Amino acid sequence: MATTVGTADGIRPHLASDQVLRIARLDAEHAYRDLTPYRISIALERDGWHVDYQFKDSGMNGGGPRYVIDPFTGAILSKIYEQ
Repeated sequence: MATTVGTADGIRPHLASDQVLRIARLDAEHAYRDLTPYRISIALERDGWHVDYQFKDSGMNGGGPRYVIDPFTGAILSKIYEQ
């Protein structure tokens, strides 16, 4: 499924945000199992889709995984697992 979302530099990703969220979720579930404590944000930046899991409870220390995902191939370009 292609998306019609564009950016200021005219890049039109092949992957829609829901596809990118699925890629990140599958990896995050493998590492963290339960993702219910996290709020998810997603943004298309110059270097790819940024997916960030942050605790819903701001009083919690640490955080969840952070990803940069290629908007064309869906490859995870970088990931950080916060503890």
